[in-house]
This record gives sequence, structure tokens and C-alpha cells, in this order.
Amino acid sequence: MEPISQLSSKPSLKGTAGLVVAIGVVAVLLIALPAYRWFFLISLGIGLAVAGILFLWHRFRPIQEKDVENKKPLGLG
Repeated sequence: MEPISQLSSKPSLKGTAGLVVAIGVVAVLLIALPAYRWFFLISLGIGLAVAGILFLWHRFRPIQEKDVENKKPLGLG
């Protein structure tokens, strides 16, 4: 009997290839499914609003030294 190979036949998409595939899937869904367009626009708007709020919050209220409790969580140094 021959040993069973442990090689995976599943392709791995990492880095730029994964990004291209993700953009392609979103583009196909936006073209093929009209309801997905509304979902995408609403979720994109919510994401941009949250990003803007967080940006402004950290710009006008930066983290102070006293706000950080455990400065060395691993006990190194």
C-alpha cells in the first residue's frame, strides 16, 4: 500500500491575488444583484461615517500617558 499524500489541493489566495479576487467578487455581485447595490452603499456609508468619527475623536482627544494602564503586558524590560 502506498502512503496517503498530505498535500492540500485547495489553492491559497494571499496578498495581492486575494485582494484582486475580493474586488472581482464584489464587482460581480454589484452587477448581478440589484439589491446588493443598496446593501453595499449603505454599509460603505456606515463604514465611512464610523471611520470619520474615530479619526476626529483621536485627533482632538489623543491618548495620554496616564490613559495607558499596563504599559508592559509581557513584563519585558
